[in-house]
Amino acid sequence: MTAPVPVLELRNVTKTYKVPQGYFKPMATLTAVGGVSLTVARGEVHALVGESGSGKSTLAKMLLGLIPASSGEILIDGVPIAKTDRREVARRIQPVFQDPYSSLNPRKSVADLIALPLVAHGIGMPAERQAKVFEMLDAVGLPRRVIDAYPNQLSGGQRQRVAIARALIMRPDVLICDEPTSALDVSVQAQILNLLMDLKREFKLTYFFISHNLAVVEHLADRVAVMYLGRIVEERSRAGLFEAPRHPYSQALLDSVLTPDPELGMPEAGITGAFPNPIAPPPGCTFHPRCPRASDRCKVEVPKAAAVPDGFATCHLAA
Repeated sequence: MTAPVPVLELRNVTKTYKVPQGYFKPMATLTAVGGVSLTVARGEVHALVGESGSGKSTLAKMLLGLIPASSGEILIDGVPIAKTDRREVARRIQPVFQDPYSSLNPRKSVADLIALPLVAHGIGMPAERQAKVFEMLDAVGLPRRVIDAYPNQLSGGQRQRVAIARALIMRPDVLICDEPTSALDVSVQAQILNLLMDLKREFKLTYFFISHNLAVVEHLADRVAVMYLGRIVEERSRAGLFEAPRHPYSQALLDSVLTPDPELGMPEAGITGAFPNPIAPPPGCTFHPRCPRASDRCKVEVPKAAAVPDGFATCHLAA
C-alpha cells in the first residue's frame, strides 16, 4: 500500500533578496528562507514557530503564491505550485492574517468582504453568493444582522471571524494562519482558537499555523517546526518536541515561556547575544554565538539534519 501524498510539500525551498549596503558598495544577498523541506499531511495542524525575523511570514507568502521561491519546489497534492494556475492555488490555499483590521477593506461591507473570492472567481449569481455568505456567517458564529456592517463597526474578534469566513467561502483545502490571534484580547483569542478547531473538523481542513505563542501551539498542533534564521532547526511531533526538544534553540524557546506560577519568577531562556545579521550569518551553525552548549565544531561545521524520534533536528548534539 502506497503512502498518501501530502497536501503540502516543500522541497529545499529558498528565498533570497538583494539588499543595498550603501553608495559604492555591491548589493548584498539576504537569505530570508534557506533550504526548507517540510511535508504537511492532510487534516493535520502543522505549526511553525520562531523569533520575529526568522522567515516565517516569508515562507507563508511563498505557500500562498504571493511571492515566488528563488529555488526549490512547493507542491500541493504532488503538483508544483509554480505550474498551477494562480486561481487554482487561491481556491485551494487561503490565508488568515494577523490583524483583521488591516486585512479587511474598510470601505466594503461584511457581505462584500466575504463574497469577494466568489466575485473574483466569477462563481454564482448575486442571490447564490448571498446564500453562501449567510452560510459562512452561521459557520463562524456571526449574527446575520452584521451583513451590512463595516469593519470599523465590529469588534476585533468579529473582524477576525469575517476574515475566516472570507477564507472559507471557497472551501479551500489548506488555511495558512499567520499569527491569527496575536492582535486580539486573551479572552477573544480562546474563542477564535476554539472556532478554528471546530471549523477544521466541519470542513476537513489542514492548517499551516504560524505563531510565536508556544502555549497556543501546544494546544493546537499535531506537528511543530522550529525556524531560526531562515532554516528549520527541528521538526517533530508536538508531544516529542515539548517533552524532549533536541535542538538548544527549541529548548531555549520552551524555557522562555511565561508560567502562571508567581513563585517561579521570570523564565531564563539561556540565550546570549542578539539575533544575528541575516546578511552576514555566522559560520558553521548559525545559532552557535547564542548557544550555551556550542563547541569549537559548531563554529566551523554546518550541522546536518539528524534523525530523532518522530522527526529531525539540525544540531551536532541531536543524536
